[in-house]
Amino acid sequence: MTDIDLICGVDEAGRGPWAGPVTAAAVILHPERPISGLTDSKKISEKKRFALEPEIKQNVGFWSVAHAEPEEIDRLNIREATFLAMQRAISGLGITPSRILIDGNALPRNLPAPAEAIIKGDLTEPAISAASILAKTERDRLMEAYCETYPGYGFAGHKGYGTAAHSDALQKLGACPIHRTSFAPVRKVMLSESLTK
Repeated sequence: MTDIDLICGVDEAGRGPWAGPVTAAAVILHPERPISGLTDSKKISEKKRFALEPEIKQNVGFWSVAHAEPEEIDRLNIREATFLAMQRAISGLGITPSRILIDGNALPRNLPAPAEAIIKGDLTEPAISAASILAKTERDRLMEAYCETYPGYGFAGHKGYGTAAHSDALQKLGACPIHRTSFAPVRKVMLSESLTK
């Protein structure tokens, strides 16, 4: 691959959940190894995402996945933590891209190459679509593992998002170490616990 081919797509998964990290992926596609079926990870089934994951990893030029942990989200805010995860993913590629395409309407600071934010880029840019899928599958797998570590919350099912089941578990069990304490539903439960002690 030559320098002109090094276009990096970046996307995240997990901005909205009440628990777990925010995960970002960076992908540089190989121009001679097209991958069919790439689109926004939210537009395809879980089964399809996990089927595409190994194909993406085997056929792209470079890929990297990185996280910002709940404590970083609470300290920085979710926007800045998302940017941190994106910066880590780009750094993890092991090569400097010639251009970076990021899903959304804003860019992290201090990127190593010229960058463009593209709204709904995961629907129009294959490299961003591939990054969307890798970020989603990696985070889902991690949340399933957390379901074993912190039983009772149902993380394998809702992946930390604010479902009724998650809300019920939070009310019954209180917050666990991977909950985002800066998010209002978690903060409310923690405040209620402190007032009843």
